[in-house]
Amino acid sequence: MTAEKDQDPPVVASADRSVFASVKRWLPVAVLVGLMVLAFSQGLHKQLTLSNLIMERQELAAYVDQNIVLAILAYVAIYTIAVALSFPGASLLTIAGGFLFGWIIGGFATVFGATVGACALFLVARSSIGEVLTKRAGPFLSKLAEGFRKDAFNYLLFLRLTPLFPFWLVNIAPAIFQMALPSYALATFIGIVPGTFAFAFIGSGLDSVIEAQEAADPGCAAAGTCQVDISALVTPQLLAAFFALGLASLIPVAMKKMRAR
Repeated sequence: MTAEKDQDPPVVASADRSVFASVKRWLPVAVLVGLMVLAFSQGLHKQLTLSNLIMERQELAAYVDQNIVLAILAYVAIYTIAVALSFPGASLLTIAGGFLFGWIIGGFATVFGATVGACALFLVARSSIGEVLTKRAGPFLSKLAEGFRKDAFNYLLFLRLTPLFPFWLVNIAPAIFQMALPSYALATFIGIVPGTFAFAFIGSGLDSVIEAQEAADPGCAAAGTCQVDISALVTPQLLAAFFALGLASLIPVAMKKMRAR
């Protein structure tokens, strides 16, 4: 009886550690998913529209003029949360940053907020999904993960520079392969700079486009009916430039493979 009682505490302690480990692994994901469900159920993602930006542009511009530092911090926080919760409309937010702060300040604020939000989502995914998939990975996924880790920085840089994949997917994919956080953060920061500043530059010229619409249709800004087609500003030449930058980021990988052969 005494020996059996002496053996019970280690078993209980082991079970407690297992429960704690499971909670530690899945709690961040549960919190993130809960926040996503709450935000989408409240329709917050529907507020990120060009019509709302046009309607509120004068009030927003006045607030920025009077509280520039606080406005920038609020914008960075909103962008970080939007990226972490995988809200659609990141391009529109970037345009709004260029419109409110100019393309230089708006661009840097966007790059910082997007990088922080992406790192937060990456850490959550790596602590749970990445660990589970790594343990259960088959030969193909293990081989793919090994190849990705060898040149993770350049591969991620390519994914960031080329607008081929959704931003949220690129945030999560490296977590599956257990990429190091410093490399992930640096590749994300560098990789989103060209696209971010391109959209911020578009945003910095948005006011003149709205004024032209107002001249043709007085009152359309206040009513949110101005016909501003952002997709027309994203030209095929701009997308081709991003793709060319992405290919350039793979040159070190190709050179390494050639030297190995």
